[in-house]
Amino acid sequence: MTNDQWNCKSINELLKAIENSKISLETIIDSFYSRIEQCDPDIQAWQHLISKKEYLNQYYSNEDFYKNSVLKGLPFAVKDVIDTAGIETRMGSKIHDNRVPSMDAAVVIAIKKAGGILMGKTVTTEFAFFKSGKTQNPHDPKRTPGGSSSGSAAAIAAFMTPFALGTQTAASVIRPAAYCGCVAYVASHAEFSLRNIQPLAQSLDSLGMFSNDFFDLILMRRIIQLRSDLQAKQNVKENLRIGVYSGDQLGEIEPEMQHAIKGFMSRVQRESITFVQLPEDIDIKALADHHYKIMAFEVARNLQYEFHTGLMDEYITELIHAGLNMAHADYLQHLQSVEKIKTDYVNWMNKASIDFTIAPAAPGIAPLGLEKTGQPFMSRPWQVMGLPVTTFPMAHQQNMPLGIQLVGKFHQDDELLEHSDYLYKLSQSKG
Repeated sequence: MTNDQWNCKSINELLKAIENSKISLETIIDSFYSRIEQCDPDIQAWQHLISKKEYLNQYYSNEDFYKNSVLKGLPFAVKDVIDTAGIETRMGSKIHDNRVPSMDAAVVIAIKKAGGILMGKTVTTEFAFFKSGKTQNPHDPKRTPGGSSSGSAAAIAAFMTPFALGTQTAASVIRPAAYCGCVAYVASHAEFSLRNIQPLAQSLDSLGMFSNDFFDLILMRRIIQLRSDLQAKQNVKENLRIGVYSGDQLGEIEPEMQHAIKGFMSRVQRESITFVQLPEDIDIKALADHHYKIMAFEVARNLQYEFHTGLMDEYITELIHAGLNMAHADYLQHLQSVEKIKTDYVNWMNKASIDFTIAPAAPGIAPLGLEKTGQPFMSRPWQVMGLPVTTFPMAHQQNMPLGIQLVGKFHQDDELLEHSDYLYKLSQSKG
């Protein structure tokens, strides 16, 4: 196998190859850096990339540790709102030029402790909101990669690194993953420590992960949680009942996306999988509005310093103004309204024996233009309820991926990831 093919392997495949002495860590790293040299001048996914020499020096300076570790010195990347010791964390803003943290975020510490080596920081939109960064879509440089975890999604989709961290407050993981065509996972709210990660809206912020393989996400999730059981149990239900939400109430869904969802359902329904339409009396549309209002209120209080510099983009400035003009009582009412709708949704799932819900991951394929990151409305309802979500590509249109969302139950993230892998592979085998 030539060097340029190892970068397309999953973490689990690479670990097996290393353990079976089929390949050296250095050859694997050569493959990733060759890919970066080939692709990143156009894609521009990296905000800061350590050199290959620096990477290998780090590995060989503590080779015994890495050889005996879980991850064997394999690379990972993190979004540039996540603190990394000794490496600049700018949060996509000139306000924080030259900000170099002295301490890693808790999630970064966990991965390093397991033997992962930080390859670099990936591009984010300003403060993980709407202002675009420099990253382009790997499938079409004229189209947005999405946001705000644009660099992480693009780096994974282009096979420049096997795993990357992101964050999601609205649609910052699911949308770019869908636009770029990789798999991704957003954790249940409060599932992971967010220490030393830039807060945007604390009621909504969740950690996200990108890869090209769901079992890599399962492994990395458990590493970050400091668990001893690192492998999936693979207890996949044979007979699933899956709720269906079209997204029409939230905004315009492109016909290609609607067709792709129907095609996905048709391909997997033959496997004793039942689809049940989500009742109209569960006000999913209202959740999107509550999400925006809660986000505005909390962002206005988290970014006071940056706001008063007068150097922020108009998108986030408008959001902050909305939050500053909101009464505290109204904010609390939005939180309470979310809990009521969430109760209605959970009660329906329990009564109808629903395991998961599917929905479009975005309105359609990545839109043309780099000045905007696409519409976030398809993720807002699930995010404000704090539910775990995954996405994977289910079809292509104009050579661009179309992503589906699979929404799980609160803190049942393991089950969601294992069934996402099952449904993804099932849909591919039938497609």
